[in-house]
Amino acid sequence: MDEDESLHRFSLHPTGADLDEVRGLLAAQTRLEKGAQGDGDTELMKLCCVQLFNAAVLEDVLLIWKAKSASMDADSSIDIQLLCGSGLARTKAFLSNQRLPEAEAALQRLLRCEAGGDFEDFSVAGHAAWYAAYYAP
Repeated sequence: MDEDESLHRFSLHPTGADLDEVRGLLAAQTRLEKGAQGDGDTELMKLCCVQLFNAAVLEDVLLIWKAKSASMDADSSIDIQLLCGSGLARTKAFLSNQRLPEAEAALQRLLRCEAGGDFEDFSVAGHAAWYAAYYAP
């Protein structure tokens, strides 16, 4: 499946079983990209992250982080803000309560990006609207 097929099949706001398929697709592409940069489809990975951002399920934060940290290309393609579909404060609180090295790495990156101004004027609705316009036909 490529980016266009995923967008057509799941839209930007998948629900129910479609969310599980998006998660599976993202995990598969992440494994490919982590195995060798360029083997995964980073544009498809970004779309999956946007879809999960729109679903705003906190448990997806680490899946999005794993995708973002799979390679330099993935890191560049997947905006740090996509970790925060439930909002910056809730995402930081969620990551703070996890006892996993990847949660700590994600939290530290969020804090550095926030200090650097990457979350200035950030809102979930505003970011979702920006991506809706980006993916509009």
